[in-house]
Amino acid sequence: MTALLNSPALYAICGIIIAFVAIVAVIFMVRAYKAGIAVGMDKSMLKRTITSSVTFSILPSVGILLGVIALSGSLGTPWPWLRLSVIGALHYETQVAQAAAEQVGIGALSMSNMTPVGFATIALLMSICIPWGMVLSFFFNKSYLKKIQGKNKDEAGTEKKAGFGDAAMTAMFVGLVSAYIGSYIGSFVSGEGLFSFKGDLTAIIVAVVSAIVMAVFTYFAEKKHMIWLESFSIAGSMLIGMLAAIFI
Repeated sequence: MTALLNSPALYAICGIIIAFVAIVAVIFMVRAYKAGIAVGMDKSMLKRTITSSVTFSILPSVGILLGVIALSGSLGTPWPWLRLSVIGALHYETQVAQAAAEQVGIGALSMSNMTPVGFATIALLMSICIPWGMVLSFFFNKSYLKKIQGKNKDEAGTEKKAGFGDAAMTAMFVGLVSAYIGSYIGSFVSGEGLFSFKGDLTAIIVAVVSAIVMAVFTYFAEKKHMIWLESFSIAGSMLIGMLAAIFI
């Protein structure tokens, strides 16, 4: 199964798609540069913008690389490379892949347990669940942006209270984090008694360390006005969390 998941044919299919997306990105970058020149923007400023954008894209992309490495052990290299290079997100890909693996009877997501039918099901589910953000944005993004831009203040200019959508998104995020933390605690604590344990604290400690690191990034970004740190927060939290797991 390892040879199939890392076959030249799969590399070629995924590579062609990634190359197409990369070419489209380059085309848009060139058109944006020409549009900036056309409206009278300074060429040196545009070049500095490109350089700074490249610089600040390197570290956040480390998180994507870590995701590819994490998933390549169970799904091969080409498929995670495609998923996380185009539209995927690490938290989504791993969660959906694990859920699909459990439904097809594979159990733990690993290369040794993988079957052709299991991989086809996992790949299909990972793909079919992700494009709806783009589809819905195509039809509803314009009206949604108008609502977002005007929701903070009313006609008199006074601040409005957060609507149901804001509260629902916050509650959903808190629920998702709680589910993960609960699963870590559940895998650690046995049902034999309050102080009977059958696992280790690695996952819980890593979660705590990652949360602390994210809080530090958020503090400096919001309180010290170091906004550029926001681009590094996810990758930094992941890297330090992984280092904590290695030390533990």
